[in-house]
Parts: sequence; structure tokens; C-alpha cells
Amino acid sequence: MKYQPGQSGNPGGRPKSDFAISELAKSKTRAALDCLVSIMEREDAPAAARVSAAQAILDRGWGKAAQSIVGRENGPIVLQWLDADTP
Repeated sequence: MKYQPGQSGNPGGRPKSDFAISELAKSKTRAALDCLVSIMEREDAPAAARVSAAQAILDRGWGKAAQSIVGRENGPIVLQWLDADTP
């Protein structure tokens, strides 16, 4: 289907339900943060759950950590994934 210049491919705009879902999620921010803090502080919680909760809190408060890209000058860029399972 081809549109004329200036003609929208979505004349009705974004469905209103998307906005409602977004607002509902935002209204639960405090409860979600409280839940993450609770998991992070529970000494009997699995370590993976505590670390995951702490990481989520830090990412939301400070933003995700920058990831560096390593490459050679005038050469190809090499991406190296670091994994906990990598020796």
C-alpha cells in the first residue's frame, strides 16, 4: 500500500490502551522498587536473586554501565563478551 506525501500510515495514531498500560506500570514503580530492595536485603534469598535485584536497582538509579568496544587502529572492531562461565 502506497501513501501520498503528507499522508499518515497510521491516521488513528497509537492505540489508547498502550498509554493505559504504561501509566499502570508507572503507578507500580514504588511497589516494584520496594520488592527489589526486599529481595536484595533478604539474607536467606539465593545469591543470584539478590545480585539481580541489586543490579536492577543500580541500573534504574544510575543507568546501565557503559560497555567498551575494543579494536585496533585502522582495523576491524572486535567485540569480546565476558561471561561468568568463561575461564
